[in-house]
Amino acid sequence: MTTDAAHESTEGRLRSAGLKVTAPRLAVLDAFPADPIHLSADEVYARVAPALPSTSLQAVYGVLAALVASGLLRKIEPAGSAARYEKRIGDNHHHLICRGCNAIEDVDCVIGEAPCLTPSDTHGFRLQAADVTFWGLCPSCQAALAE
Repeated sequence: MTTDAAHESTEGRLRSAGLKVTAPRLAVLDAFPADPIHLSADEVYARVAPALPSTSLQAVYGVLAALVASGLLRKIEPAGSAARYEKRIGDNHHHLICRGCNAIEDVDCVIGEAPCLTPSDTHGFRLQAADVTFWGLCPSCQAALAE
């Protein structure tokens, strides 16, 4: 459950992004805590369904799409995994993904300013961002393999 101040802040973020304030949009944005977290649509739905029993997974997908399009959430699409959504926007950070348990961690830009990496040939493109995913095993999965 969110506090009134947090709820007002969420309403302000929606209005600033040019979106109408609706219960589903408020619930979906409030499903993301302040700490970095990467949620699938199913996980978002599980978090909002108790407060919005009339909502559907399809409605959550629609809200997520609107929030991504307005720049309030970022969508990442790891290969072989469901799309994930996060609140961390406005920078060009990257992700570490565990091949064992699919845990996802943010990692700051590789060399500094966006787009972080410079390709050998831009083919005339003006670069805006680089999307880098590092794959490996998290400490927990490493420990499990060592046992």
